[in-house]
Amino acid sequence: MRAQTSNLDNSSIALIAKAINKEGYACIPEFLSRSQLEELREQLSIEAERHEGNYFAYHGDNALAGSPLVALKASPDFQKMLADVYRQAVGNSAPSSEIFPVLRCVQGGSGRRESNCFHFDASLVTALLPIEIPQQGKPNERGDLLLFANRRRVRPSVLLNVLEKALVQNTFTRKLISLGIRLHLLRPQRLRLVPGNLYLFWGYRSLHANEPCNPAYRRATAIFHYGDPHAGSLLTSLILAVNQHRARRASQISDQHAV
Repeated sequence: MRAQTSNLDNSSIALIAKAINKEGYACIPEFLSRSQLEELREQLSIEAERHEGNYFAYHGDNALAGSPLVALKASPDFQKMLADVYRQAVGNSAPSSEIFPVLRCVQGGSGRRESNCFHFDASLVTALLPIEIPQQGKPNERGDLLLFANRRRVRPSVLLNVLEKALVQNTFTRKLISLGIRLHLLRPQRLRLVPGNLYLFWGYRSLHANEPCNPAYRRATAIFHYGDPHAGSLLTSLILAVNQHRARRASQISDQHAV
């Protein structure tokens, strides 16, 4: 799968990084063609039916084997774009050139349990590619992306990063954040995502989550993580393994509830 990245020169990359710093995110419209988007949707429908209308997420190349998303990840143009955006943000190359893909589908009642899960990403650059986004329903039931952009810097040690994430990424804190939003005490950016566009933001620095969407509709996104500032540390590897296990477990629980 090829995407609209081959025409991004150095000045375009600089504008993307500037937009992320200033606005919290950058958008590349019509990143996928209509036929490419339709191909992804067809495959998504097969997987959604296999999970009987419940939440699921696939993490990494092995779980996504055969998906056009793996082909996109392997595209030299796409790899170069993420590397250049990272370099604009930090001033040097990323410690690792690995791109970690995720396919995430929020649907049915089980999808609500996986919404409003505010977190910081492990990677600096997060590229979000919407595949299906609800267009109907109440404004707070469309699965909009909620973003507290650029709220922290890259931490000097992996331990400090983990401690900070632990203070935020727990059930109690997430419920407080969600309550603060409902009471209008906290005002995140709310992004209405357009399928086929590509959205880039500093996932490591930005607290973010998706709002719940109406169980009658489906919200599906592909996420590409690039540039873990703490790549290579044992603690980072352990956290990644735990997150992948949790994702598999969440999908299994959703499937069991459908039986």
